[in-house]
Amino acid sequence: MNYKIVRLNTQAKTSKTSSVLIIYTGGTLGMAYDESGSLVPFNFGQILDKIPILSNLDVAITVISFPSPIDSSNVSMLHWKDMAYIIHENYDSYDGFVVLHGTDTMAYSASMLSFMLHGLNKPVIFTGAQLPISALRSDARENLMTSLEIATAKIDGKPLVPEVGIFFNHLLLRGNRSKKVQSVHFDAFESENYPPLAESGIVIDYNTAAIRPYEPNRKLQLMNELDNRVMILKLFPGITDQIMDSCFATPGLRGVVLETYGSGNSPSEAWFMRSLERAIKKGLIILNVSQCNGGRVIQGRYETSRELLNVGVVSGADMTTEAAITKLMFLLGQSPDRDVIRKRLMIPLAGEMTT
Repeated sequence: MNYKIVRLNTQAKTSKTSSVLIIYTGGTLGMAYDESGSLVPFNFGQILDKIPILSNLDVAITVISFPSPIDSSNVSMLHWKDMAYIIHENYDSYDGFVVLHGTDTMAYSASMLSFMLHGLNKPVIFTGAQLPISALRSDARENLMTSLEIATAKIDGKPLVPEVGIFFNHLLLRGNRSKKVQSVHFDAFESENYPPLAESGIVIDYNTAAIRPYEPNRKLQLMNELDNRVMILKLFPGITDQIMDSCFATPGLRGVVLETYGSGNSPSEAWFMRSLERAIKKGLIILNVSQCNGGRVIQGRYETSRELLNVGVVSGADMTTEAAITKLMFLLGQSPDRDVIRKRLMIPLAGEMTT
């Protein structure tokens, strides 16, 4: 991919000036109204015209833009590989990274990069906006400015947030714990099962107890083998064995995220369990997560979930669906051994679940 590179003319004020790489993939934040009133991507070389205060930051900023900015609804494995590759290739040259991304699939991308960037020890902050940067009441300026500050924040020379996060509407959330919950309000993201990493007000208040500790001996390793032969199956009252068997018979399918009720409950009818058992014996990995925002799967807590455990369904604990499906794609790409994958699904790889 032929990336577009822009180095902004911000002024260094000290010899300790921080450096940030902004990766623009697309999304509302990077849009502006043209003469006809249509939204089009704007030239990031002119971002200082949109946000003049950027030039006052003691930060050296470089922007790498996808050649054709994408609507986040079109994000694919190739785009994840591009984002991770850019960060890996530029890792030693910058103090932190800000990824500008559409909101619809931001939680999926942040989750996947938390797995792909093994050994990450620097901030990778995803952000975006609900309104374009040229709009009068846009949230883009605040989201971008604070993300830049978080990406360069240090204490005793060490990054304060050495992990993948999402900053939106005054909150910094762990990327693989986040979920988009609003489409018309500024508070677009929530993290019900994990506390915010930081909250911005007059100052940025960091929740250091929740942030993954900096580990000086960690070395970044790009792990970009992925397998998207997966699907999400959401249970609903009235689901039939024909629907389930048809889904499980999808050619090439290797893994399924099963969205169950409450704390991991499902129908207890014999046909339902037989369908799952046949699929698992055929070689499918089935990962159980809760449909509830903030839910946690506890297989065996109720009789209706005990059989799931018995037939070999893997508990996803308190993972979000976004983290569960990307983790499954990631692990399927890393190993052909089904037993290894099942075991690794049940342990945290990047803080995505509570054990």
